[in-house]
Formats: sequence, structure tokens, C-alpha cells
Amino acid sequence: MFPFDVILFDVGGVLLTNGWDHRERAAVVEQFHLDAAALEEHHAKAFEPWERGEITLDEYLDAAVFYEPRSFSHEEFFNGMCEQSKMLADGATCILKELAASDRCMLGALNNEARETHEFRMEKFGLRNYLKFTFTSCYMGLRKPDPQIYRRALGILGKAAERSLFVDDRLENVAGGAAVGMKAIRFTGADALRRDLQALKVL
Repeated sequence: MFPFDVILFDVGGVLLTNGWDHRERAAVVEQFHLDAAALEEHHAKAFEPWERGEITLDEYLDAAVFYEPRSFSHEEFFNGMCEQSKMLADGATCILKELAASDRCMLGALNNEARETHEFRMEKFGLRNYLKFTFTSCYMGLRKPDPQIYRRALGILGKAAERSLFVDDRLENVAGGAAVGMKAIRFTGADALRRDLQALKVL
């Protein structure tokens, strides 16, 4: 018997680079010649509401970037943001594809991300071909490591926590999954994850 009914993956830091973390922001700040400290200050106030789906991309950008006149447009800035997304070096995409090909359990995403960057990344990198469910903060109105996001995802799937596996690169998010009874693995690289999955008889 396969050990899990569902495996949920984080996206940024496990499959892809992060969507809009400090490294991505620093690169775009340099590209558009912005004041880094000012952007970080304004970003901090608007980012979590954007990730929870409470405000739109334009509302986030107005708060974080366009609080004063700029020589570039919202679209140009968002394109600069999207250009930062890449396949993660030593990421878990090959393992995800292998699991999807085996078709032995449900595969999905459980991630914190704003709607616009999430949908761009899912489409750009073809992740919907492998992840059949996306429990993303922008749809759920909750962010990891809030225990309710894990419980709500499992409730929607109708699966028991002890029959569910969660993979994330951030320790606090792994702890959040474990706290609700999921088997949770901290992702540190593809080889280490493969060893962990082999030990669990997933691969």
C-alpha cells in the first residue's frame, strides 16, 4: 500500500525560485533604480494582504512602488518581477514529474503567493501538468504557517493528515504541517529529498 494519499509541495524554494522574496526585490530595485529601503518599508505594509488575496496587484504596486510618480508603468514593473522567476537549481521538479508519472497519489501545491505571480509561474513553468491542486494563500485567505491553511487544504481533499506528506524549504512551515499531524519534510535539495522519499517508500 502506498504510504500517502496526497503529497503537497511548496513552490518557491522547492520547485522554483521564490516569486517575490528579498533577492528578487533587490534585483528589480537595481533594474528600476529605486530606493531599496523605501521599497522595503512600503512593501512590508502591503505584501501580506496581497498574498492573502485581500488586495490586487495594482493595489499592491500602488502601495509599494507607485506611491510617487515613476518613469515606468505597472506592467513594466510586474514584467521585471516575473523575470526573476526561474527553475530552482537542485529543485524538486524532476521528483515531482516522477511522482506524477507513477500516478499513485494526489499531488498538489500548498504555498504562500499572490495570485498574479502564482498564476504566471504555474503557466510559465507548466506546473499544472503535475500539480492537480493549488492551495495557495491568495485563494485560501490564509498563509503558512497558520495551522488553518493545512487543515483547510486537507478538508477540501477529504484526506487524513496522517496519510498526507508536505514538503517545504522553510522550517516554520514544515513545523506547521507537522503540528496538524502531517508527515512534513524540510527540503534542502533534490538528492536529500529523494533519500527521504525512498526511506518512506514513496520512491
